[in-house]
Amino acid sequence: MSRPLRGILTALVTPFDEKGEIDWASWERLIRDQIAAGVDAVVPCGTTGESPTLRRQEKCALIESAIRICKDSSVAVLAGTGSNSTPDTVEFSSWASQAGVDGVLVVTPYYNKPSQAGLYDHFIQVAQAVNCPVILYNVPGRTGVGISPETVAKLALNPKIRAIKEASGNVAFSSDILDACRSAGTSIEILSGDDATYLPALAVGATGVISVASNLFPRAMVEMKNAWNAKQPDRAMELHQQYYPLFRDLFIESNPTPIKTALSWVGMGLPQVRPPLNPLSESSLKQLQASLVACGFSRQGGTR
Repeated sequence: MSRPLRGILTALVTPFDEKGEIDWASWERLIRDQIAAGVDAVVPCGTTGESPTLRRQEKCALIESAIRICKDSSVAVLAGTGSNSTPDTVEFSSWASQAGVDGVLVVTPYYNKPSQAGLYDHFIQVAQAVNCPVILYNVPGRTGVGISPETVAKLALNPKIRAIKEASGNVAFSSDILDACRSAGTSIEILSGDDATYLPALAVGATGVISVASNLFPRAMVEMKNAWNAKQPDRAMELHQQYYPLFRDLFIESNPTPIKTALSWVGMGLPQVRPPLNPLSESSLKQLQASLVACGFSRQGGTR
């Protein structure tokens, strides 16, 4: 893959219709808006896309659709292929690689709580099965297990393991990873897994974000990236502060319920989520709507 794993990588929601089936028209509209905004990659079938409740055939169709839509653009397609089963993850990652994705995003196996040796073996088996880059995904708050900096450094010795989505919420952990990699004589791209920590993570060496917020305002996220790359930290900070209420409130309840609610509020599909997720509570909805207005959005349309 010639395109670097950095910049603004949008963790796509999966739009559903009133019956809970995939809304293909909204899906294509969402991706085309991401392309027009200049994001660097889209990520179908991650947890923001409700991968735990997507059927295998739906995941395959979503990934194939994203590849088709992005084919003639500069936007990479990075597929979420992880699960808590190593054989299933290897099989699905191999399929996605053969289908033509630019990389696979592989979460730490959840619930099982494997040891560091088990995590290493899990990711190495995926790397051996694909012909594309592998992005590790560290989100211990959801999976119950985290990758240690030493394990990341060891994994980074494999040339296919190119990046890590770091969503522990601890910016210092990114420094720990980079320090461990330097000690091991290797390197890895750090991608923030939380929009609220994107700018702080850049300051300690991260090179991008796998973003939920960029579903809603991709242009502002791209502008923040461009400001930082142009050595205009004051402008990047201004954008961070402007959109911080949404960085916070898009996680007021379990993702992706708030982002799908926000997208619906501005006229981008329905807020539909699949069980066991529920619609936002009334109090959360009011807070989210207040943040949308504060950030310059109006109902059924606004700044994007």
